[in-house]
Amino acid sequence: MKLFQTILAMLASFTITTTVMAGEFSAELDSVIQGTHRDDKNVARDVYRHPKETLMLFDLQSDMKVLEILPGRGWYTEILAPLLKDKGELTVASFGDTHPTKYLRNIHIDFMKKMNADTDTYGKVTTVVFNKAGYLAEIPDNSMDIVVTFRNTHNWIRFGGVEEIYAAFNRVLKPGGILGVVQHRANAGSEVKASAEKGYVPESYLINMVEDAGFELVKKSDVNANLKDSKDYPKGVWSLPPTYREKDKDRERYTAIGESDRMTMKFIKLN
Repeated sequence: MKLFQTILAMLASFTITTTVMAGEFSAELDSVIQGTHRDDKNVARDVYRHPKETLMLFDLQSDMKVLEILPGRGWYTEILAPLLKDKGELTVASFGDTHPTKYLRNIHIDFMKKMNADTDTYGKVTTVVFNKAGYLAEIPDNSMDIVVTFRNTHNWIRFGGVEEIYAAFNRVLKPGGILGVVQHRANAGSEVKASAEKGYVPESYLINMVEDAGFELVKKSDVNANLKDSKDYPKGVWSLPPTYREKDKDRERYTAIGESDRMTMKFIKLN
């Protein structure tokens, strides 16, 4: 009986500690998301991207070693860098300033200007080239607590390398490390390559592919789902905001739909 009471006390203590830690992180995250450093255009996307709910689903903590994949212009980096500045470490795998595609090269250059212009807010963000002598070649094995990738997988299917990229995520993560994935979701039963050309990926394909790379799906959420997204636009997902690739054509319709239907999933690296 005494042993049983001891076990119950230990479990209660663990629950209280975990709840307190989650509450502290939630407050830290709120402070960063509400920070005045964030670009107004980025803040306007919160209603579609739900950064707090997404990062908490991934069980992110502010003392982790985090790798963000292809941050683009830094929508999520605006949140991750200040959050990790004091107790954690943020590494971003970007296009690099010698990327052969001028558009992508300029995105990287603008991103670095943004980070370097406000080191008081963003701290020291380590930058590596995503595809340099192999994916994430500059990052040591088993060194990261969490890898996050937002709306990238369709391009790796379109242009090749998706299996190698997810294998690289597995390599750089510590055993038991977390992989957080957000991706535009194709309709069930869609052909993988054809849907990727429109920016969408079938959920069943993504889960199977990631698990084949040595991960296990442990959580998924529809926090970033959008039932209004019919996924049948002339310019694919890029017809929708914020890209509006069709410019003013059907703009009101696309604005009413909002951003894409997205799956949000947490995987762990198997030992």
